Amino acid sequence: MTRFPPARPARDLALVATMAGLMAALGLVPAIAPFGGSVPITAQSMGAMLAGALLGPRLGAASMALFLGLVALGLPLLSGGRGGLGVFAGPSIGYLVGFVAGAFVVGLLTHRFAVRPGGRYVLWVGICANVVGGAVLLYLLGVPGTAWRADLPLDTAAVAALAFVPGDILKAVVAALVARGVYAAYPGLGPARRPPLHADAGV
Repeated sequence: MTRFPPARPARDLALVATMAGLMAALGLVPAIAPFGGSVPITAQSMGAMLAGALLGPRLGAASMALFLGLVALGLPLLSGGRGGLGVFAGPSIGYLVGFVAGAFVVGLLTHRFAVRPGGRYVLWVGICANVVGGAVLLYLLGVPGTAWRADLPLDTAAVAALAFVPGDILKAVVAALVARGVYAAYPGLGPARRPPLHADAGV
C-alpha cells in the first residue's frame, strides 16, 4: 500500500517555493494565441504537471496555490507578464484554478501508480497521469470558465480548446521524461510504501 511521506516543514516549504519559482520561470516562454484566441497556449500547464509528478498531490497543489497567490498580489508571473486580481476575472480563470486541481490529480495518480519501489518511474503510466490531470481535467475546468467569462457558447469554447491538445500531449510527454530523470537521481522523492502485514507482525 502507498502512503505519503511524513511532513517535514522546512523541506516541504523549500520544495513548494522551488516549484512555484519554476512555474514563474516557465511564464517567460512566449505564449501563443492561435487564431486570436482569448486564452493563450503557454508552457505553464507543464509546470502544473511537474509539480504533481515530483511533489505529490499535497505539495504539488500547494506550490500551484502559492504561485497563484503571488499572481493575485500583482506579480507579473503569468505568461506575457500578466498578474493581478484582474486575470482571475478573465477567460483564463478555469485554467488557473485547474493548475491547482491538476497538480493534485497528477500527483495522486503518479504516486499511486507510476512510481514503483526504489523510485522507479514508469514512463507510460506517468504520461497517462499527466494527460488526465494536466490536460483533461484542465479542459473540464478551463472550457466552462472561458465560455463564462468570454460570453461564448460552451461548444464554441470547447472547439477552440482543441488547439491546445497537440501541445498538451507534448508537454505531458516532456514532463514525464523530466520526472523519470529526477526520480532516477532522487528516488527519495517517491511515496513511501507500507511494509507487508507479516513484517509488521514479526513473522
